[in-house]
Amino acid sequence: MSVSLDIRLKRANKVYREGETVSGVIVLSCKEAMQHHGISLSLEGIVNLQLSSKSVGVFEAFYNSVKPIPLVSSNIEVAKAGKIPGGKTEIPFEFPLQSKGNKVLYETYHGVFVNIQYTLRCDLKRSLLAKDLSRSCEFIVHSLPHKGKTVPAPVNFTITPETLQNTRERSALPKFLIRGHLDATSCVINQPLTGEVVVEKSDVPIKSIELQLVRVETCGCAEGYARDATEIQNIQIAEGDVCHGLSVPIYMIFPRLFTCPTLETTNFKVEFEINIVVVLHDDHLITENFPLKLCRT
Repeated sequence: MSVSLDIRLKRANKVYREGETVSGVIVLSCKEAMQHHGISLSLEGIVNLQLSSKSVGVFEAFYNSVKPIPLVSSNIEVAKAGKIPGGKTEIPFEFPLQSKGNKVLYETYHGVFVNIQYTLRCDLKRSLLAKDLSRSCEFIVHSLPHKGKTVPAPVNFTITPETLQNTRERSALPKFLIRGHLDATSCVINQPLTGEVVVEKSDVPIKSIELQLVRVETCGCAEGYARDATEIQNIQIAEGDVCHGLSVPIYMIFPRLFTCPTLETTNFKVEFEINIVVVLHDDHLITENFPLKLCRT
C-alpha cells in the first residue's frame, strides 16, 4: 500500500524567531484506509561541532567538548493508534519555539566545523509487517535583533609593497599603489557590504580583482582551541588591467545560511573576514584582510 507523509509549515520562508509558534500541518496520503500505532512529532535544535583533520590527535581532550550541544528539544503525540481514512488527511500542529533553562537559540548556520540546525521530525508507527514512516523538515531560526544601534564606520586602506606583511623579498616586488575603502566593517547581515577600490598605479598589468568572504570557525574548550578559516564565496569585481584612477565598486551580499551574526560562546566561535585580492599577470597575489562583525537588526 502506497502511503506518503509530509510536513508543511504555514510560513513559506520557514523563518522563525525565539518566542514565536512553529505551526503547520502533517499531510498523509494513502489510497485506502490504513491502520497505524501512533503519530508523533518532535522539534529539535542542535549545534554540531567537528574537528578538522589537522586537529585530530593534537587535542585529545576535544573529544569530550565536541559533543553535539542541544538547544531545544520537545515532543508531542499528534494522534493515538487508530485508522486513517483513504485519500488525503491533514493534521494541524503548533510548537512554541522556546529554549529551556538558560540556553540561547543561536541563528541557523551551515558551516564546515560548526553547524546549527533546527528540524521537525514526524514518525508514523505501523504494524510489524509494514515499515514505519518518517519525515524530517528543516526550518530556519533568526536570532533576536541586536539592541544597540549599528553606526557605520568607514575603513580606508592603502596597499603598497611596503604595507605587505608576508613578503620575503620586498625589493623584487613590482611597484604599485592601490587605495580604497569599505563603508563599514560592522555590517547588518541582510544588507550588502559596500565600498570601492582604486588602482592608482601598477608597474605590472593586473589580471583580476576579487572579493573573498571567509568564515573563521573555532571549536574547543579550556584545554585548547582549533581555529579553521574556510572560504564561503569569491566574487570577481574587475577583470583584466583596470584603468588607473578608476573607482571599482565593492558590493557583496551575505549568503543565507552560510553566514550568521558573529557568535562567541564557551565551546565555539563563528567569525567572518573579507579579503580584497588583487591578482597580477604573473599570478602574484596581493591580499588585504579585514575582520567583519555581523549583526541582525
